Amino acid sequence: MEIFYRILNVILAIAFGCGGVIGLFYLANYGINALPKPWNRHLLPWVYIAPAMAVLSAYLIFPTIQTIYLSFFDERSQNFVGLKNYVFAFTNPSMLIAFRNNLLWLVLVTGVSVSLGLIIAVLVDKVPYEPVAKSLIFLPMAISFVGASVIWKFIYAYKPLEDNQIGLLNAIIVNLGFEPVGWLVQRSVNNFALIAIMIWLYTGFCMVILSAAVKGIPDDIIEAAKIDGANSWQIFWRITIPMIRSTILVVSTTVIILVLKVFDIVFVMTGGNQGTEVIASRMIKEMFNFRNFGRGSAIAVILLLLIIPVMISNIRRFREQERMR
Repeated sequence: MEIFYRILNVILAIAFGCGGVIGLFYLANYGINALPKPWNRHLLPWVYIAPAMAVLSAYLIFPTIQTIYLSFFDERSQNFVGLKNYVFAFTNPSMLIAFRNNLLWLVLVTGVSVSLGLIIAVLVDKVPYEPVAKSLIFLPMAISFVGASVIWKFIYAYKPLEDNQIGLLNAIIVNLGFEPVGWLVQRSVNNFALIAIMIWLYTGFCMVILSAAVKGIPDDIIEAAKIDGANSWQIFWRITIPMIRSTILVVSTTVIILVLKVFDIVFVMTGGNQGTEVIASRMIKEMFNFRNFGRGSAIAVILLLLIIPVMISNIRRFREQERMR
């Protein structure tokens, strides 16, 4: 009986929700059409975008303004401290480690995932089982960051040499005659172990986008290059890459934005301990663990400022591509 009531509530929520939205737009459209012609033509677009603008203002614009405001106050948001929180962000040793780690993530995740995605896109384009290969490589994208982290936590699991290894990597290493490695606790390897998870997740994403771009290269150009005596390596460097350069840049900037916001993997795997902290994880610690809203807000603003130029660059490229079409 309880399940029946739950299903009924879901049905009613969908019916009234969708019906209410449709009715709201219908009434608004009717009211706008009743106005004189010069007015209804100018007001009609705003009627349809007003709900989206209201939601964006409530959940995005206003919180952003409030975060910027709080970044200039102390931990309890009572006393104005000016740029003190920003000075902390760029001088505190823990923050400097977070910046260093984020830079490492940016270079390795972006470079490796985009490069691997491009190489795989070119290679699988020539095999008969292309759909199967692409599906298997893209499959990790269906897993959430938290789910992937849990999977890899078992793969990286560490036990002393005398115990049975439950982690896949350490089981292989021990069987080869080496000592097990503490992948998540040894500072020399733990950041690279975390970075490998995101590369595993986003190589498939890069491959799919770049594969579409590779297939968009006219066959006539490839055939002409082969007739002129160009080998596969020369075609790859002198034709494929130059012709899909804009797509490579868009994919790279998209991955950069995702890397700058990375938090889930670090939080689940190490909690930011053992020198694995990144900017987002430090922001969460300052805001919710240490209850220092001023510092947490300042770190959030810094993260926003780092992402904005990349977003602007992406938007400009999209506009340029639209003009070329």
